Amino acid sequence: MAGQVRLGGMALENGVLVHGPRHWACAVRTEDGELRVASGRKPLRAADVRSDLLRGTVRLAEVFALLPVVRRALPDARLPYERPGVAGALLAATAAARKLRRTASLAPTAQELLAATVSLAPAAVALRGGELTAYHGAEHIAIGSYEHGEPRPREHERCGSHLVGPLLVLGAAGSLVARAAPPPLRPLARLGALLGATSGTVELFSWAVRNPEHPLARLLWRPGFFLQEHVLTAEPTPEQLQVANAALDACLALESPADGDRDRHTADAPPA
Repeated sequence: MAGQVRLGGMALENGVLVHGPRHWACAVRTEDGELRVASGRKPLRAADVRSDLLRGTVRLAEVFALLPVVRRALPDARLPYERPGVAGALLAATAAARKLRRTASLAPTAQELLAATVSLAPAAVALRGGELTAYHGAEHIAIGSYEHGEPRPREHERCGSHLVGPLLVLGAAGSLVARAAPPPLRPLARLGALLGATSGTVELFSWAVRNPEHPLARLLWRPGFFLQEHVLTAEPTPEQLQVANAALDACLALESPADGDRDRHTADAPPA
């Protein structure tokens, strides 16, 4: 629809973060049932990046750059990666990936694919449990309904779950290429391969969004929709939808032309 703002989002343990090209807004439900909202301008904006090589990586980086800003503006926000099990999963995944890459009985391609798959364990731990899956569904419903102009289900065509398959394949391929580098340069080569795989994955994802009817786009989306339906989202309650819509409305208010340069602010709303 004309005049729409392209939005992204992230589910929290107790709320939803919504962000547009230049602004963000976050709404959470506190332990005593109060709805709190904070919003502001992004510290890092992929919309300002013109390089095709860097744009994909910056699109992901700008979301993570938001997290400390959200934390300071809204101390009640419970971020998914703050869960106790995530740090342990990260250490275990790192050790397991290193061991798989040294397993002589596996072919190099299998080593890299298995290592890349194991590396997803911290994200899986962070995205499961509590109210997070329901807020993830609320985020998709709020943003999808705004974009399509009608009520939408909890699955969304631009969910980050659609990045999983391409990132695994491109990441494994990049790591295989990095093996050819001299040992002293191999860590730097792996980092470059990771950045290249990330950029390539995001660009492929963007192409699929622009060409939704293409058979390849439908194939790329199939694993993500499966994960959303069975693992990553749940049907939200009306109270959780209210939180998601509060974040959506606050972000759209800042992204509108009249309010585009408004500074960050916080506001309270009555409990549902």
